[in-house]
Amino acid sequence: MCGIAGFCDPKTVFTENSLYHKTVLSNMAQIIRHRGPDDEGFSLFDHCGLAHTRLSIIDLAGGIQPMCRRIDGYSYTIVYNGELYNTAELKTELAARGAEFSTSSDTEVILQGFLHDGPDFVKKLNGIFAFAVWDDCHGCLYLFRDSFGVKPLFYTMQGSTLIFSSEPKSIFQYPGVVPSVSRDGLNEVLGLGPARNPGSGVFDGFRECLPGHYLSYSPFGLHDTCYWRLSSRPHTDSYEETLEKTAFLVTDAIKRQMTSDVPICTFLSGGLDSSLVSAVCAQELEKEGKTLTTFSFDFLDNDKYFQSNSFQPSQDRPYVDLMKDAIRSSHHYLTCDNYAQADLLTDSVKAHDLPCMADIDSSLLYFCGEVGKTHKVVLTGECADEVFGGYPWFHRPEFLESKTFPWTPDLTPRLELLRPEIKEVLRMEEYVQDSYQRAVSEIAVLPTDNETEASRRRISYLNIRYFMQTLLNRMDRTSMHSGLEARVPFADRSLVEYVFNVPWEMKAKDGLVKNLLRQTALPYLPKEIALRQKSPYPKTYHPFYEQLLADRLTAVLTEGTSPLFTLIDPQALSRFLKNPKDYGKPWYGQLMAGPQMTAYLLQIHYWLTEYRIRIRL
Repeated sequence: MCGIAGFCDPKTVFTENSLYHKTVLSNMAQIIRHRGPDDEGFSLFDHCGLAHTRLSIIDLAGGIQPMCRRIDGYSYTIVYNGELYNTAELKTELAARGAEFSTSSDTEVILQGFLHDGPDFVKKLNGIFAFAVWDDCHGCLYLFRDSFGVKPLFYTMQGSTLIFSSEPKSIFQYPGVVPSVSRDGLNEVLGLGPARNPGSGVFDGFRECLPGHYLSYSPFGLHDTCYWRLSSRPHTDSYEETLEKTAFLVTDAIKRQMTSDVPICTFLSGGLDSSLVSAVCAQELEKEGKTLTTFSFDFLDNDKYFQSNSFQPSQDRPYVDLMKDAIRSSHHYLTCDNYAQADLLTDSVKAHDLPCMADIDSSLLYFCGEVGKTHKVVLTGECADEVFGGYPWFHRPEFLESKTFPWTPDLTPRLELLRPEIKEVLRMEEYVQDSYQRAVSEIAVLPTDNETEASRRRISYLNIRYFMQTLLNRMDRTSMHSGLEARVPFADRSLVEYVFNVPWEMKAKDGLVKNLLRQTALPYLPKEIALRQKSPYPKTYHPFYEQLLADRLTAVLTEGTSPLFTLIDPQALSRFLKNPKDYGKPWYGQLMAGPQMTAYLLQIHYWLTEYRIRIRL
């Protein structure tokens, strides 16, 4: 896993001022060095520059980038961030067609595939990736992103120059690119946040290559091509066939994603999803005489202050203990204290270059930092709820009938903090509703879908397109901030394509949410784990943490100079800080309730201040 960056301009010859542009490339790479601390490289061509920072996972000696191959005097060069899980199959196919390989890296497989099939070779890739290929023969830069956007890829235009990178901070290293936001960007942060519309880069002029798309930029212009999209299809398999296929797809994805030349580990919460991933990994490693290393997360004194609610019914520790004994893993319990969680709110913003999931992000940033001290690769249970329908909005009538994003059913907690003139300019409710309508229009319902099933299909699509993307962004930035590669087997394309079209009565057979996945997991897990009620990523309930956040935001309010107050009404904020916080009524997802609003506002304050963002309304 790595970081990539670069620029391209058909009208500019960068080699005429090589030292200057090599310095720019070096600066773009250095600021994302956390993504790939093992190595760094760059290449400069007449009309393109490519930079790469490397986290060595596969072919530690031979996978150095940028990687170049020459044909008939022309060069073709790639910088790549990701992992392929069908490298062996693709390599065999390409070798049969005459391709010659000098490394065992997946980077070379992608480049050879591009040389043989052109950009459409991306359709054959099973993996997580964002990569760029410079075609010197045709003067064309290609930018590719995986089907679900597991790996990030941002870009902007400055005149005729396209500038791209894994993270916005790298693009800001290009001379003349400065951070500013206008109405749409503020609506992304204040109205949809921490989610974003697909493709939105929030900053003015910034975009993100859409999942399942690739871009080509040449003297003929910038073109966007969709190479894959999720589609609705009738499901014709019986329940028994569905269970068999699902079990194969799940376990196959986990086993494929264990591929690594360095030791792997897993996150283990004691829930269904992470436990299944851990159990399959442990079983596979046991065949090699190896023991799986697992990590679980908790917060200081949560055993004293935990508050059970409908979104978070139980603590993880008893289930972690049961599971780590069942799979005989080498387990490590990690605990985050109040100060670390609060202090890392700013680092979380720096990891995203945006406000994010508040302390849900900062705590994961802390845990990934601890795991990254001993490991480079971790498998997680992320995305299972989006794919198998684990969230309450898949089955509660009030969510099915809401006609808006189900994880943000009420904008009131956001709106009541804004200045009246900002509300008028942003028209937030209109922006959010337009985003929702545009999103649901992308997926077709089937003639056989009744009203409830049509709602579930739309919600399932929204979860994969929006909510899952937010969690994937969180996982990538928090892990890669410490040079840790996080893999997500439940986001395997073949698995998602299949399960998306499985009817609800099969996914939740006998009225049990995620029963299809539970039945898949029963051969691997203790029954108590396989049938455990969903409890999401843990968070702290310590009253000192809430007070710590309130004190810090009160200090910002008292000082009164923060650009936050160009957007937020100080009196409304003062009233909010004085009221008790409701832990059981989230304003985003299942975890972001009152204390997380305080943390999110602190992140917005830091973001506006630290990045010196120009607000243009």
